Amino acid sequence: MSHRGTLTAVITTVLGATLGGLLVWRVYRTKRKRLPPVQEAGDLLRAPCPVEKDSAAEEHQTDQPTHPLPEEEFQAAECPTTQQQQQQPPPAPVPSSEELLAVTPVTVSSEEEWQRLWPLMQKELSVFPVLGLDCEWVKATGVSVKGRASAVSLLQMATYSGLCVLVRLLAFRSAQQPFPLSLMEVLRDPHVLKVGVGCYEDGKRLTRDYGLSLTCTVDLRYLALRQRQAVVNNGLSLKSLAEDLLNVSLDKSLELRCSDWEADQLTLKQMNYAARDAQVSIALFLHLLGLDAPGGGGGSYSELAARCQGLVDAPFRSRGDGEDRPPDGERRRRTRKPAAFESPESGDQQVPDPRKHKRKPLGVGYSARKSPLYDNCFLHAPDGQPLCTCDKKKAKWYLDKGIGVLQSEDPFVVRLLFEPSGRPDSQQDYYLTAKENLCVVCGKADSYIRKNIVPHEYRRHFPTEMKDHNSHDILLLCTSCHAASNVHDGFLKQRLAEEFAAPQGCEEGVRPLEDSDRRRVRSAARALLTAGEALPELRRDELQALIRSFLGEERELTEASLQQAAALETRIFNEAYVPHGLKVVRTCAEQGLRGLMDLERRWRQHFLTAMRPRHLPPLWSPDHNHSKFLRKYGEDLPIKLN
Repeated sequence: MSHRGTLTAVITTVLGATLGGLLVWRVYRTKRKRLPPVQEAGDLLRAPCPVEKDSAAEEHQTDQPTHPLPEEEFQAAECPTTQQQQQQPPPAPVPSSEELLAVTPVTVSSEEEWQRLWPLMQKELSVFPVLGLDCEWVKATGVSVKGRASAVSLLQMATYSGLCVLVRLLAFRSAQQPFPLSLMEVLRDPHVLKVGVGCYEDGKRLTRDYGLSLTCTVDLRYLALRQRQAVVNNGLSLKSLAEDLLNVSLDKSLELRCSDWEADQLTLKQMNYAARDAQVSIALFLHLLGLDAPGGGGGSYSELAARCQGLVDAPFRSRGDGEDRPPDGERRRRTRKPAAFESPESGDQQVPDPRKHKRKPLGVGYSARKSPLYDNCFLHAPDGQPLCTCDKKKAKWYLDKGIGVLQSEDPFVVRLLFEPSGRPDSQQDYYLTAKENLCVVCGKADSYIRKNIVPHEYRRHFPTEMKDHNSHDILLLCTSCHAASNVHDGFLKQRLAEEFAAPQGCEEGVRPLEDSDRRRVRSAARALLTAGEALPELRRDELQALIRSFLGEERELTEASLQQAAALETRIFNEAYVPHGLKVVRTCAEQGLRGLMDLERRWRQHFLTAMRPRHLPPLWSPDHNHSKFLRKYGEDLPIKLN
């Protein structure tokens, strides 16, 4: 071997050994960083993100060449979620039942008082979007101390921290002090759960009495039955659940439950009683879902709704209703007291209401649409000008008749082959806009039905010029908002009845009149048939003379004549009867076209004020078509009512 070859071999050997040593040293340093010695365990516990790897992964990692990263970048690569964990706020601590029930309730009787509390309530709902909910009303006789049918007097709402707001609903019943918008919104917010025992039924009462829409309810009894580990020994009332699951005793004495909830000033006992029902409701909810325990899970709406799947807005069915299963198909747990759901101790909302025996709850029995109302098909004039939107069935009718041609499939556009009777005044027209199939009030996209903004009992009497091909006043509402809107409509109808001296009432109650003469004849015949010879002779002759005069008989009355008189119909047809809707429209029509437009505008504005819709179609307006009517027909249009 030459001298140059020997030198090359030596240099190669030295370089190889050096590189090998450097590699071994690098691996050793890496292992020391990843596997600290025992004495550094305290530092490891204080590290932001310790990473555990199995031995196989560790071996695989050491066999690979390492990248020469700086120490800061190396630690970031070792713990990629450290920064994310530092940015995420820690889960909100859930107070214990004792702490939650110790919070003092706050009473609200005006919009100013509500607005002061709302920011704090809104902040708590952003952490846990759940409200414990309950209602109170006069329960002793179903009639309030002021002589009217009992309406819900108090609404209790409690947040996860125990903050409880007692809303005195009767204070908001007048037009001078309407319900605050934020209160109406939180009750119908589909992303805030309302939990309690019988909260679905409470929602029906709120709708019936005040037109308030309550959605996204969860009955705690279903949750208790679903959680198999929950031991329910004494029934499913709020009092029983509180004792069994929270070891909390609720005072359900008759004196408090049936106290005067319409009093000008509630007593401290009443306030604490009402607040505890709402506070216990949310405490039970947190307990049943395990959220009051360490690591119980997050409080976002999606997580909570997923854990209540199948139970949202489901009315609780007892065995008396013929239902043996909860709405999600789970088998119901048998208890030792089958009638616990209807007993007086089952909670305030379980006290039977005699007025509801022959009446369906509001919202029940509504037939929701099975197909969309708006297909958003377009009709174009022969020259291509857009005319209006319509449903697909109508658009296809033009095609089937051969008087239109299909211009586009998506969107579905039909061009007419004849000149239409009218064209829109501009391209900024209500009938040219696409409309969404959802509730215009709350945005719910299913279970919606048509709502006539101007009720049919008025619209049916409008002149043809004001109602021909007019779909502006037909909107979509979900069943809950539709029921609430009907309640508000009843208030306006009553005001119209007073203003126009047009009493409301069904035709059976108003159209027939009671004939006093026929009533006296019927009473006389029944007295003769019942008492007969027992009557004094003078009185008997007087009654017989009255009957003979009515029947036109001069001879002695027979048994058949008496039976005929005793079966007389005393109600007669009232020729002067005018239905409520017709009388209102007729009076408005005396002022001409403007009078009818004012009535139409009043109903549209009433809907906006009462329901405060957030999803109205574009260009929907209380003055829709009014300027067009005046321009087309003039103010002196002869009004011909239908």
